[in-house]
Formats: sequence, C-alpha cells, structure tokens
Amino acid sequence: MHWPCLLVGLAIMVGGSIYPLMFARMQDGNARADHGLAMLLFWAMSAGIVRGVGFIPRARMWRWLFSATACALALALAAALRFGA
Repeated sequence: MHWPCLLVGLAIMVGGSIYPLMFARMQDGNARADHGLAMLLFWAMSAGIVRGVGFIPRARMWRWLFSATACALALALAAALRFGA
C-alpha cells in the first residue's frame, strides 16, 4: 500500500462527492463545467487509488499512467489550472 497516493485518491473522491463544484470553474458568478480540470482531478484520483492499494500494472504505459508520479503531476496541473488563471 502506498498511503500518500491512496489518501489523495480518497480525498478527491469524497471531496468531489460532497462538493461537486470542485470540478467546475466560477465565471461571472456562475459555475461552468471545466472539463480539463475534471479530467486532471479524475486522473489524479484514479492513479492515487490504483497505486494506493498497491496495484502496479505490467505494461509500461499503464504503469506510468497509474504511478505516484502521475498522481502528483495530475494534481499539480489541476491546482495550476484551478488557481493559476
């Protein structure tokens, strides 16, 4: 088990279930769907849960997409997209 990744994945899952506007962007007082932000957060969540429970895929591409590095990268890109603009 990889606890940091698992905690990130679970935090995104629970946070998105409680507050779905986490995946949206506020614009002129209205929430608009931000598909890029949602995709990055879902990637971070998926990678966090897959790596967090200890599963490591055999194929190189899948191993990288569901790695701890990919989880951190997707989370950092989501934060940059959400708070940078």
